Amino acid sequence: MVTKQDDATRQYGIVLLPSTSHAIRAEKVLNAAGISCRLIPVPRHLSSDCGLALCFEWSDRGKVATALRAAQVNYERILLLN
Repeated sequence: MVTKQDDATRQYGIVLLPSTSHAIRAEKVLNAAGISCRLIPVPRHLSSDCGLALCFEWSDRGKVATALRAAQVNYERILLLN
């Protein structure tokens, strides 16, 4: 069971993508790979051509990058969300 304290200590990452269609495709790829993620608005302090970013648990960052590369989904950056 996840407690509020556990949730507060989790770190999240985001994937910045070049377009909305890339963001939707990336979400489908990660879901198919069993990686929990969700689309969020790009944080204001980050720049991106697309208004959407993909949020995921930071501990999954290696799996995220591997799945996106394998599916040939272009992305701009993978960053730790502060």
